[in-house]
Amino acid sequence: MHIELTEMLRCPEAHREEMLVLSTGEMRGRMVRSGLVGCPVCHKEYPISNGIVNFRRSRARVSRDEVTPVPRVHTPPSPLPTADAAKLQALLEMSGPGGYVVLIGAAVRQAPALGGLMDGVHFVGVNPPAGMAEQPMVSLLYASEKVPLRTAIARGVVVGADLAISPWLVEAHRVLLRGRRFVVESEDPELPIGLTRLAVGAGLWVGEKT
Repeated sequence: MHIELTEMLRCPEAHREEMLVLSTGEMRGRMVRSGLVGCPVCHKEYPISNGIVNFRRSRARVSRDEVTPVPRVHTPPSPLPTADAAKLQALLEMSGPGGYVVLIGAAVRQAPALGGLMDGVHFVGVNPPAGMAEQPMVSLLYASEKVPLRTAIARGVVVGADLAISPWLVEAHRVLLRGRRFVVESEDPELPIGLTRLAVGAGLWVGEKT
């Protein structure tokens, strides 16, 4: 995780947003390889291992009244191969460096190719496919049901076909800045209110946050 992402993180528990506190272990340049992030509101701590911050509930944190997230059984094929990163860049309609793009689920695989096209933009990958590793332009997070980022911080979001369902779509909308692009790897997702449709086709839904 890039150290500067710390100020954009939030605890996934149901309370007010508050900046998390970082305790670093191993560092590699500006990337945190191991450590903890802690919440000053509820005092929960989340480990960083191999550069990935794990916000998923452990068994000890799940009460009998809570529903354990169902593991992914099947990942639908992506309509947008990584070779089409230039197409995705155009759909996001981003010009100029700076800021964050949030990629969720299978869409995280686009981060390395997009990083080569969008210099100066940092990518946050939530629940990446197996085998992916952090890179200087990509921070990776694991989460159970909420995107562990503060509200309205992303210049663009892309939701992969495997997580193109609520609550992930609702969370993707929450972290997106108004007037920015919202891309889903599905032509008929159950979308939250507050989005204007711009295009549908080739397995994708593209809109803008109003």
